[in-house]
Amino acid sequence: MNFFLFSVILIAPFFTKAQTVTVDGYFNQESKKDKSGNLVRFHYTWDDIESSGFSKFGEAFKVNGAKNLKRLDEAPTAINLKETNVYIIVDPDNLKDNPKPNYINDNDAKEIANWVYKGGVLFIMANDSANTDLHHLNILGSKFGFKFNRDITLHVVDDEHFANGGLSTASAKFLFKTSKKVFLKDACSISIEKPGKAILKDKNGANVLVSSKYGKGIVLAVGDPWLYNEYVNGRLPKEYENDKAMNDIAAWLIAKTKKK
Repeated sequence: MNFFLFSVILIAPFFTKAQTVTVDGYFNQESKKDKSGNLVRFHYTWDDIESSGFSKFGEAFKVNGAKNLKRLDEAPTAINLKETNVYIIVDPDNLKDNPKPNYINDNDAKEIANWVYKGGVLFIMANDSANTDLHHLNILGSKFGFKFNRDITLHVVDDEHFANGGLSTASAKFLFKTSKKVFLKDACSISIEKPGKAILKDKNGANVLVSSKYGKGIVLAVGDPWLYNEYVNGRLPKEYENDKAMNDIAAWLIAKTKKK
């Protein structure tokens, strides 16, 4: 074989289309006052380096091939999701978080589902019912065969009871390639029907992490926004490998993206 042709074939994978990971900033729109008294966005944003942020999750995506990290502050549509490969919806606002929340409606769910069907990769991270809007989130979940329940699993009273939130990943090595045990706290369980599939269950058999193949795309869903900085920064006991799990999930999501 011609040496030049061989070289092109060898390095071709490194010249694939850059992946864009977009975090929702419309359904979750929390803000707080900074030191100057100005309202600023925080909680699950790429640029938030405090315990509440997604800065470390963003780094994991970049390590695994994502070039662009974006935030979508408008309702999702076919147009503004066009350049997105992975779309993350986390902890949609309820009235406690935001006096005027943008609830997921039927049209939003349709737009997102159509985007997934054409090859999009969606990651939904819910929360327990006291801290997020599960009612409207389930309008979207129902498109993919799952429902977030108004309950609590992996209940942890305080930091002296980490074991109550411990979860083995042994049953899902296809996803968790490096992490053996993770920690989630006060997650909601997830009911599934086809095409939904269970990935991780708690000790009582309740679904904690599920997936759903939908058209050319795929959805991953979990009952807790557990990959924000507070739980991946090394403060957990050593046996809980959330930092590795964060990288495993970022790698899996990137690998599932489709060329558009």
